[in-house]
Amino acid sequence: MSSMNNNLLVLAAGASSRMRRSNTVADLSEEDIEAANTTSKALIAVGSQGRPLMDFLLLNAKKAGYDNIYLIVAEDATNFKEHYGSKTRNNSYQGLQLSYAIQYIPSTREKPFGTADALTQALEQYPHLQKETFTVCNCDNLYSENALRALIELPHQNAFIAYDRAGLKFSMDRISQFALVVLDDLGHLIDIVEKPTEKVVESYMDKQGKLRVSMNIFKLDGASLFPFLKKCPVHPERNEKELPTAILNYCNTHPGNFKAILFNEHVPDLTSKEDIPKLKAYLRKNYQN
Repeated sequence: MSSMNNNLLVLAAGASSRMRRSNTVADLSEEDIEAANTTSKALIAVGSQGRPLMDFLLLNAKKAGYDNIYLIVAEDATNFKEHYGSKTRNNSYQGLQLSYAIQYIPSTREKPFGTADALTQALEQYPHLQKETFTVCNCDNLYSENALRALIELPHQNAFIAYDRAGLKFSMDRISQFALVVLDDLGHLIDIVEKPTEKVVESYMDKQGKLRVSMNIFKLDGASLFPFLKKCPVHPERNEKELPTAILNYCNTHPGNFKAILFNEHVPDLTSKEDIPKLKAYLRKNYQN
């Protein structure tokens, strides 16, 4: 089985409800507010010439060495198709092959059934991925070229980027919402701790005195993970099938098989309206186009 990984799956079918609920901030135009309230976060114009966040993520992916992009989108993917190509499969975009997978919502629900469900549906629509390795990430984080490349180059078939919490330039309020990861002495994933209280945070420091967090970017081996995605239980509070749950169930069954790659860098994101001007400023400073 090849661990060569040139597939990137981007989770872009979420409802963007936090963005829509968030308060409007001072330095947003009417167009920004309209986009924040109506379109996918990945398509909000944040770059020069109105380029959306997804453009910059795909640029980094291409530089890192990915060839095949799969956007996992909602059933009405018109906005994405206007931007990245109207065919279901193999649109040519900036030297990448770009395809869409649809996350259908069960008739008993109003919202998508979570990230593990999104990935399950994508692998059922593209069965060859059940035998290949791929990277999967969020659509609303701008992961760096280096982080994306690290997941290609690492020989392990299952891995993820474990970020040093101190390197993330968010408010403490935001950072405290991120899931902490627990690693064994060889750097393999043991646990993902959701929203730990500040009282217990210290107990999760690693040997270097660092707190490591997951920003939801993983390299997965389709053959070993697909059964765990299919059988992923529903989260009791959020009522969704979540990718970290499926991954932890895999780790519990196959300990020592999920490698952490340690990174210390910021990961810009778009969660709420206040992130829009911050991301615009970041792109102006760090990207020429």
